[in-house]
Amino acid sequence: MAHLSTSAISNGYVHLEVENHIGTITFFHPAHNSLPSSLLLELVQTLRLAGDDAAIRVVVLKSAGEKTFCAGASFDELSEIQDFETGKLFFMGFANLINTIRKCPKIVLGRVQGKAIGGGVGIAAATDYCFATEQADIKLSELTIGIGPFVIHPAVERKIGLVSMTQLCLEAQTWQSAFWAKDKWLVFELYCPTQRAWIVLFKPWLVNWLLTALMLCTN
Repeated sequence: MAHLSTSAISNGYVHLEVENHIGTITFFHPAHNSLPSSLLLELVQTLRLAGDDAAIRVVVLKSAGEKTFCAGASFDELSEIQDFETGKLFFMGFANLINTIRKCPKIVLGRVQGKAIGGGVGIAAATDYCFATEQADIKLSELTIGIGPFVIHPAVERKIGLVSMTQLCLEAQTWQSAFWAKDKWLVFELYCPTQRAWIVLFKPWLVNWLLTALMLCTN
């Protein structure tokens, strides 16, 4: 990744890198990779760019850092909502991101290296195939602040089912383990955090298989 300025690091960033037909999108924000509206919009635009790029056949979506994949939407922005229109714009940010991931014409692989909260769980659910470390616990904490996870609900329920979704919603103060997430099919593969190779290419055979299959489909 190219050198990032102090301003980019303090305000967060979205970066796209293309290599061997794999487009890797990395996002970062200093507040536990939470996503303010500006980064949500940038992620949507970057995903659309990757989807339209003929040189990209598979998209990898990941965040920077090691401890937290995504803490959901920006709490600072949430606390500033004063009216319906502002609230609508705020929540549509994550809705647009999840829809963009799901509608991307390329296969989107999710790399979840740490905890996922609220909208972060929604991002993981929206990807086509999600990898995670054993430290990637998840939680839907929305009810603890008086709102419901309505924006991400369809994407998450589609992956884990109604019963598990209900458990996540109502046990809003409880962390569910990465093993729970794998058992419910939110993630498909788990890795020990010390297995550094997975951070680079996950399972090389899977990526190679996807690329081969896609090339055969287009020939």
